This record gives sequence, C-alpha cells and structure tokens, in this order.
Amino acid sequence: MPKDDDARSVIADNLLERDFQAERPNQKWLADFTYIWTAETWHYVAVVLDLFPRRIAGCSMKAERDAQLVMDALMMAIWRRGKADALLHHSDQGS
Repeated sequence: MPKDDDARSVIADNLLERDFQAERPNQKWLADFTYIWTAETWHYVAVVLDLFPRRIAGCSMKAERDAQLVMDALMMAIWRRGKADALLHHSDQGS
C-alpha cells in the first residue's frame, strides 16, 4: 500500500455543502484521487467529474502522487469542456 507522508495543506471551506445537483454543464466539478495496484506497482489516478452529466471531464494516472497528477486531470477537464463562466470546483482534503 502507498505510504501516507501525513503532509496536509490548508483546508478550504466546503462551498458545495453536499449539494450534488447542477443545473447546467460546467457549473460544479468534483475532484479526487485514489491508487490502484498494477501488475508491478501502485499507480495513482486523479479524476474530475462534472456533476451535471455525471461524467468524467478529466483524468490522469501516474506512479507518483504529486500536485502534477491532480493538475493534469484539471487541465484535461478544462481542455475538454472549455472555460466555464462560473464554476465551483470541489476536491477532497489535500487533493
């Protein structure tokens, strides 16, 4: 299992308040990452989900858990979905 170095960043306010309904695309995105075992090692997977269609807008996979992993997923979502006028982006603590 991957090592947790227990490093934590400042936790932002939860603006989503568990309201998982969106009225239009690119209004609310969720983000999180997890790890999976491959045949040889652990890999980390980051995902950005658009709550309106409930579909993945961006994703990334790497052998290292770092900021670039989640930034790549976010950049893919922006590239695929376009820049939103007003977007609430919510990620888990530390993501």
